Amino acid sequence: LSPTSLRVHTIEQAIEDLVYFARNVHLPFPEAIEDGNNVGPDKNPWILVGGSYSGALVSWTMVSHPGVFHAGYSSSGVVQAISYYWGYFEPIRQYMPKNCSADVERVINHMDLTFTFGSKKEKDALKTKFGMPNVTHYDDVAGTLRNQLWAWQSLTPASGGGAFFTFCDALEMKNGTAAGPNGWGLKHALDAWGQYETKYVANLCGDTPQDDCLGSYDSSLAYYHTIEVDNAYRSWLWFCCNEVGYWQDGAPLGWPSIVTRLITPQYDERQCTYWFPEAFPQATRAKTLDTNRKYDGWNVKEERLFFVNANKDPWREATVSSDYHRRRSTSRQPIHVLTSGYHCSDLLTRFNIAPDIKQVQDTAVETFTKWIKEFVPGQRNAKKDLGTEIEPLVRERDEASTTIPSVDVTPPVVDLGVVNSGVSTSPSSNDGASPGHVGPKNAWQLPPVQV
Repeated sequence: LSPTSLRVHTIEQAIEDLVYFARNVHLPFPEAIEDGNNVGPDKNPWILVGGSYSGALVSWTMVSHPGVFHAGYSSSGVVQAISYYWGYFEPIRQYMPKNCSADVERVINHMDLTFTFGSKKEKDALKTKFGMPNVTHYDDVAGTLRNQLWAWQSLTPASGGGAFFTFCDALEMKNGTAAGPNGWGLKHALDAWGQYETKYVANLCGDTPQDDCLGSYDSSLAYYHTIEVDNAYRSWLWFCCNEVGYWQDGAPLGWPSIVTRLITPQYDERQCTYWFPEAFPQATRAKTLDTNRKYDGWNVKEERLFFVNANKDPWREATVSSDYHRRRSTSRQPIHVLTSGYHCSDLLTRFNIAPDIKQVQDTAVETFTKWIKEFVPGQRNAKKDLGTEIEPLVRERDEASTTIPSVDVTPPVVDLGVVNSGVSTSPSSNDGASPGHVGPKNAWQLPPVQV
């Protein structure tokens, strides 16, 4: 997975691969059933199905090659490319236990203030409290706290809480009693999260030096240069650096944040120069405007394209059910929004224990049965005007009654020279931007900490 081979790893190429396969595949059907050489999309109704990135690929393919696939099913399809994707953490903040979100916000705000305005002694005391005394850079410490929140994406209607709620219990249970909706307050939250994080980091890093495990200022670290073909994280980052962004950062100023504001797109874009120095000698923004212009993003209008999204999905804001551009469902482009589901929950039949998931699965079967009957071999359907109506903008999401920030809001300006003041850095590995995170090590897949 060198930059040389990855140059053909693009959205456009992925789309062309799907189209080529549909038009050229030979399927090993028994001759009595059908000729396997005669099953192309001009003779049979092909249906394209995907979830998350591949859900977006369903939409993008039908936009760029109308008529090849007769119908499409997009689950949690992240159709809108977004660089400053602070909205990833919004569904988590909105639907996690209120006592937990209240205390997480307090801790994050305290850490940001301390790392920005505190003395070196105060900064070092705080990173030690969270079990990271040997992580050199303070923004690395703050960024590591995102790992607990990423566990939300693994939740399902059948998961029973998992690691995410184990984390919240560690913060909000005291002597067998749960905190009220306002949490226990900063002092308890700092102590409880500090103890939890200390055990988590020890479990994650083991004998690995903490800077090698959690720091990212050293561009020579091995995981930046692991180019084996099965390195899926590296393949995904190539997409992020080039075409979609999706950098999961702190919220803009003036809006509640459960993630440090020391993490901005600059933090992640800098890492592109580490992962792919030949392609990115300097940090640059992903070409999200080009991607959305080419594939329509939130504004997709395609015949027989069935969307399913979920309010609790952290990828909700990149789907057609975004608070910023919530599209109106139509009979030709249905858009279903689950209340019980999470990320791609509708793709598995075992999750139909939730009534709304069962209902959308049954509706999909009924809808696609009807759409398949509309297929006429050799006839390419004319593109219809499906309208551009969108639902009213969701202006508020919680009791705060605060107007939602603009879709074009800019990230906070972070002076990393101030944040990391007193830190000794190598000029060759630090040009003033922030490091990456522990994501390549799949930290969110660790078992929950026992407290």
